Amino acid sequence: MSMETSQWLNTNTLIGMTAERGKAWHYRAEEQGQETNHYTGFVPVADVVRRLFDWDAQNTKLRIQVPADNDNFTTIGDDGTLMREIVDQTRNVTYHPVTGQIFGVYKTDSIHQYSEWLLDNLAHLVTADGLAVTTDSLGIGSAGVLRGGAQAWVQLEPHETFKTPEGVAYRSHITAYSSHDSSMATTYGRGNTVVVCDNTLSLARKDMSRTGQQYKVRRSAKSMSSKLKDARQALNLIIESSDSFAEEIKRLCEMPVTERQWEAFLGEIAPFPEEDGRAKTLAENRREKLTSLYRNDNRVAPWAGTAWGVLQATNTYDHHEASNRSGLTRGERNTTRAIDGDQAKSDEKTLRLLDLVLSNS
Repeated sequence: MSMETSQWLNTNTLIGMTAERGKAWHYRAEEQGQETNHYTGFVPVADVVRRLFDWDAQNTKLRIQVPADNDNFTTIGDDGTLMREIVDQTRNVTYHPVTGQIFGVYKTDSIHQYSEWLLDNLAHLVTADGLAVTTDSLGIGSAGVLRGGAQAWVQLEPHETFKTPEGVAYRSHITAYSSHDSSMATTYGRGNTVVVCDNTLSLARKDMSRTGQQYKVRRSAKSMSSKLKDARQALNLIIESSDSFAEEIKRLCEMPVTERQWEAFLGEIAPFPEEDGRAKTLAENRREKLTSLYRNDNRVAPWAGTAWGVLQATNTYDHHEASNRSGLTRGERNTTRAIDGDQAKSDEKTLRLLDLVLSNS
């Protein structure tokens, strides 16, 4: 079961820049305790440390209990069985020091502590002297922990919201994320969020993994000090990414998509199986929801008849309409998909299928 209840999201995520983009979808004032998790400006670094990263994951050697006899037992089990403890000196159990949650068992004893890897090292990446995470124009837009502390992120962004001549408002960001459960490597990457619907959109043709705008560090790495230059070059920093994103939006907005091509695209993205049944019903429902977004939703409809409108329709569907069987809340699912690259893959598939349709018409 997901640990990301509404109360969790209102106390274990910090959302900044609400004056620019409004409150997060999960906002519930009554579930935030004595202080809000929303900030009109940047989230203060001190608050991230105090409210989210006020603990460090710990290691202990792997210990197991096995049945024993009178000669070698060290303890007695709950059922009265004689047991002895075995310690594996080659395995480390990483756990939460407060809750006791076990994150994983590893050969390495290296832990990427969130304060160091998501704040200190991020500061070194984006500032010349490495002395501060924020400047007058760049600060923390959001931060949070998921899965009981197994995952965490810090997102850095400029103060301003960019808006293209085509009417698309977006915010660029650099996101640092890491995990204690090996679900994701410590990664620094850049991306963009469409403000009108708060959808994370990578535009896969300019995707981080394709253009070197992502930098991963294995858990076994002890320090980033020797790799900062490579990491900076890989990220190319945040402001430059906004220019390429705007260029791609312009290109997609200028690419016409006719009604016939839209129908053909639906046939590719949600093909009908030959036989009636559940699969056909699901395809019909997906087509109906995509079409409703494309024609009627103000997050998408203003760009209907363009490639941008098609991409916005599928991306908005993924974020807000697609069935969710992950066992996670939709907010956690969306965040996880953005972090692990699944949403980027979905956007890439949309553009690939649309290219196929346009080239065949």
